[in-house]
Amino acid sequence: MQEKETKPFRAIHLWIALVFLASFFGCFSVRAATIEVKPGPDTLANAISNAQPDDQLKLLSGIYSGKLTINKTLIITGQPGTIIRGDGAGHVITISAPNVKIQGLTIENSGDQLSTEDSGIFLTKESTNSIINHNFLRNNLIGIYLKGSENVVIRNNIISGRRYQHVNTRGNGVQIWNAPGAIIEDNKIEYGRDGIFVTTSRNNIFRDNQMSNLRYAIHYMYTHHSEVSGNSSTNNHIAYALMFSDHLKVQDNVSINDRDRGVLLNFVNYSNITNNQVKGIALNQTSHPDTEENYITEKCIFFYNSNMNTVESNYFNGCEIGIHFTAGSQDNHIFGNAFINNRTQVKYVGTRHLEWSSNQRGNYWSDHPSFDLDDDNVADQSYRPNDLTDQLIWRHPIAKLLLNSPAMQLLRWAQSEFPGLHPGGIKDSFPLMTIPAQMDSVDG
Repeated sequence: MQEKETKPFRAIHLWIALVFLASFFGCFSVRAATIEVKPGPDTLANAISNAQPDDQLKLLSGIYSGKLTINKTLIITGQPGTIIRGDGAGHVITISAPNVKIQGLTIENSGDQLSTEDSGIFLTKESTNSIINHNFLRNNLIGIYLKGSENVVIRNNIISGRRYQHVNTRGNGVQIWNAPGAIIEDNKIEYGRDGIFVTTSRNNIFRDNQMSNLRYAIHYMYTHHSEVSGNSSTNNHIAYALMFSDHLKVQDNVSINDRDRGVLLNFVNYSNITNNQVKGIALNQTSHPDTEENYITEKCIFFYNSNMNTVESNYFNGCEIGIHFTAGSQDNHIFGNAFINNRTQVKYVGTRHLEWSSNQRGNYWSDHPSFDLDDDNVADQSYRPNDLTDQLIWRHPIAKLLLNSPAMQLLRWAQSEFPGLHPGGIKDSFPLMTIPAQMDSVDG
């Protein structure tokens, strides 16, 4: 009797369970919609407003009004000739939702106020895991700004900044503030102020970007545990300006004909600077490398109060100064580098004795006249780029007038005969006789 009474209840429970399962799996059967959007003043804004999360908006060729806010997860895809045009004030596109993807658009005409950070694309802290891919950004104050957003990818974009303003009043191609995990790769950035500017961030990767006609190609401030690799800097004021940052990996980058510095280290610690190339001589010049007009870059690499770094297997060619080392930089390991045809290979003003070799491997110096009698590719005589004459001229430049005087010659002779007169400075005890093998193609 009891079993008969419970059967209706069992049937009801089974029916409820089936309804629940049907509803549950039905939620997953609903697919995101693909919506075609035609150009017009408000068509895109209306499409964004009416779209559901995860929808894809496919924009036809034409002009769409900017000043858009994307506040839900969407994919927005353009085609050749799809233009998002701002009204000259504020941001053209603001992203304030996660997992947004923007690709194939031309984005132009932001505002011009640095105080309000006017940008072509502005990503807020809510825009985590968003992807900005294959877009063309032009005539914006700041191209793309990541402000507090995590794990954003900026890839394969062309960013052309403004030229008509003074360089210091322009915006940056990509600007980053507190955006951990950002990956900026395979972009082409030109004009504007800095190519990529980052401050107060960590765990960022900037790789394989091409940057030209800027103030700094890459500008680091207070950013740690990050990577700069495979980038190319051409015709900028400074290629890689790294400041107040620790634990950086800077490798396989190129600087060609940058005016002031190839690599600048200012309060940079515990970092690896490896396999980079700085070429200060214009590639189309055929005159002798010692002529004045060939020296395009002032300093290949500049150290200022930077400590515990490794500088290895870099190629520094054709600068006024190969390496300028100053302001108490200590415990740096500098070896395996090639210093070629720099007017002054090393500038160091100080009294400490610094050894630039490691495990009996020093650097290659194109101006070091020495023999290798035991044929081990290490010069039989150590290399000392600084002597009393160098120190005197750096402290009192007018002393260059006496460079060929008998007094200067006597000073150099006395120092060579009595090493105790040496004022301190750089010593490479194991200078290389040939350019390291991995750089042969670079030099050729």
